[in-house]
Amino acid sequence: MPRPRLCRRIDFNPEVTYFKPQGVPLRLLDVVSLTMEELEALRLKNVLELDQTEAAKQMGTSQSTFQRILSSANKKVADALINGKAIEIAKH
Repeated sequence: MPRPRLCRRIDFNPEVTYFKPQGVPLRLLDVVSLTMEELEALRLKNVLELDQTEAAKQMGTSQSTFQRILSSANKKVADALINGKAIEIAKH
């Protein structure tokens, strides 16, 4: 039986939940889904410019787990930008 997921602290609730390339209807696009954890990791590291240790502490997780979450988020955002996909922020 897998270990249960821990609750991560997320101090941000986005008003916008989709980003997409201009001029292309959403129904024609592939969608990349970012979790709230991934969005929070991006916000802490790239917007607030916290170091990884402080950002992990704010999220209530280990530094290595924070790095995995951030790496996953960066990969998804890069995929969406490079390949013209929409980005959905999953609020669950």
